[in-house]
Formats: sequence, structure tokens, C-alpha cells
Amino acid sequence: MKAYSALTTMCALLLAAASPAASTGSPFYGDPPDDHHPWAIHDQNRPQPKVVTPGTFSTAEQPGKPPSDAIVLFDGTEATLSKWEADKNESGVATKWIVKDGAMQCVPGSGYIRTRDKFGDCQLHVEWAALSKVQGDSQGRGNSGIFLMGICEIQVLDCYNNPTYADGFAGSVYGVNPPMANPLHPPGEFQVVDIVFRRPIYKDGKPLDPGYATVFINGVLVQDHTMLEGGTGHMRRTKPGPFPEKGPLKFQDHGNPVRYRNVWYRELTPRAVEGGTDGYLTTEATTAKRKEIAGLIRQDAEKLKDANNPLPEMLRLAESLPYDKDEATLKKVTDGFAQYAASVRQLPADKLGGKKDEVKRMSGICGYLARATVFSNDFAPKTDLEKLIKEQGWDKK
Repeated sequence: MKAYSALTTMCALLLAAASPAASTGSPFYGDPPDDHHPWAIHDQNRPQPKVVTPGTFSTAEQPGKPPSDAIVLFDGTEATLSKWEADKNESGVATKWIVKDGAMQCVPGSGYIRTRDKFGDCQLHVEWAALSKVQGDSQGRGNSGIFLMGICEIQVLDCYNNPTYADGFAGSVYGVNPPMANPLHPPGEFQVVDIVFRRPIYKDGKPLDPGYATVFINGVLVQDHTMLEGGTGHMRRTKPGPFPEKGPLKFQDHGNPVRYRNVWYRELTPRAVEGGTDGYLTTEATTAKRKEIAGLIRQDAEKLKDANNPLPEMLRLAESLPYDKDEATLKKVTDGFAQYAASVRQLPADKLGGKKDEVKRMSGICGYLARATVFSNDFAPKTDLEKLIKEQGWDKK
């Protein structure tokens, strides 16, 4: 009776472990981790995406609201102008740009402006407007620039009915790639620019990732994952080269009183080449990530430790093994499966039939762990359960 009671408890736990967890994935289910992917497919241990409250869209009259996790660089107030400084060699020099009607306005001749914040890969939102009174033409009309990390320029220019050289149009990666379209509003209206920026990454002088910019103007895609290579410049071709890890955002003083409002950014997670994402990684980064995941699962298993009921801990430990096959953990798990297989064999015939689904699920878990190279294909509890299933005809549809 005692053995049967223990088996009943075990089977209930197995059902919980092998059945789909409510909307968060299941253990022993999708393809296991491999040399470049630290997570299993549909992995219940994979962190849930963070909740972000979306912002609101801008109108011609009113700037929109940033998303809840955005870092605001300018919101139309003098207080946020203090987040900027003159682009001088020394830091902390106050800018001569002014705040007027809720916008940051360039004072021609005062020089570039830069953020005190420094950041790298980001989602950046900027709104800019040229004067409603048209003055000048080509590059002399509403000219400024958005300098990512202070190095790579996304052109700001009043190109509404104003031809200029293609790689200097508004939304161009200046001197590198023209925009795919010219979706600007008339002068005086704010242009809404959204940028996804990925800096070039080098190691030992060699490029691991050349860097990219994706740019939308007024909701229209104008740069589609455009390769950056290096910094931009006037009258000179960009030269491939590394960027620092972080740098300031700069706006250009090109002699025109261009206005900016509603400036914010969201930092982006590192890419696979930096070992910072959860997707396709190098073998080294994947190994480190898998060990980290296994460690977290084993910490959780410690909370389930119970001398009178060791199975919850054992099953949670079993989940950790496809990530990292620690020998001490493996022994606990193999002992647990051996005890289960032996307990099943002790069941009387009239009790065994009612455990069909549970036994098949346990066998499936053994099979999963074998596919994940945790167990060998001839692991005794695995083969014993498979044999029992065949003996009972449970393998037949």
C-alpha cells in the first residue's frame, strides 16, 4: 500500500510536469537547446517579455506620448534642455539653443548640441520642423542632422519641393544611402522620425557586425536595415571602423533655425555577436547562457526540496539537464527515474491499467532526455518503460 501511495503521488506530479503549463510553455516538450540556441523550443523557463505601455502618436499640433520604458531626452521644457550641452571638447558647457513654443530651436552659429547621456544600440524617436517661411534651396534650406553616437548622420533637411543630391535628402544616411522615399510634410509642420540603430561591432580589428540603421519618416520606411560600416562625413566616403560602446546623440547647427521636440530613446538588447540575446549565439556564448539557465532552474528546485516527497525537486532538476549536464544533478535524476520504473513494475495488474497515460508520459520524458543527450538510448528505466508499454499494447493506436 505504501509503494502504491508513493506511486500515485509520483504520477500526479508527472502529469503536472508533462502537461502543458498555462500559456507559458512546457518542460520536456519542444526541441532541446543546441550549440547556438540556449533555450528549448516553447521553453517555459524562457523569461516573459516585459510589459511596456505604448505611447501615443504625434499630431501636427501636439507631440505624442513616449512608451513607458522610454528615456526622455527632451519633452518641450527648459528642465529637459538641461539634459543637453554644447558640443565642445570640455563637458558641461551650456548650450545656446533655446526652448520656444515647446520645441528646442537651433540658434544659428551657436554650434552643435549633444546629450549628456551616452548610449549605443537604440530605438530613437525625434520630431523636427523647418521654418514655415521658405528660405534657401538645396542644402541651404532647413538643414540640420541627427548624429547617432555623434558619428553617423541621419540627414535633416526641408526637402518639400526642394531637390538636392540624393544621398543628402532628409532621411539619408548622409553621403552613404539615399532614402527610399521623400514623405515630408510641408515646411513648418513637424516631421516624425523613428530610427532603429545598431552600431558597428569589431573585435581584434575585424568586423563582427557592420552596424545598421532602419529609419521611418512620418510612418514611411526610408532606410531598410542600411549597412553603416563607419562614420559619415561631408564630401568623403565612409570608412569601415569600430564605434565606441556608447556615445551622445548630437543635433547639427547648419545655420538654419530648425526646431526639435519629443526626443526619446529606448535601449536595445545586445546582439548575438555580443553574447547578449537569447536567440542564435556563438557556441561559447550559448554554453555560458545554458549554464546560467540551468543554475536558475536548480535554485528553483532547491525550494521544492522535501524529504517526504522528493519528486518535485527531481522533476525540476531533470528540466535543468538539457541545458547543462551536471554530474551530481544527473545522478539524482537517474536515481529518481530508476525508482519510478521499479515502482511501476510492482503494481498489480488491476491497478496498472489505470496508469497507462502516466506511464506513457514518463516514457516520453525519458525519450526527450535521450534526444537531448542527457540519457543514453539504452538507459535502463527508459528501455524498461518502453518494454512495459509494448507488453501492455499501449503503443497501439
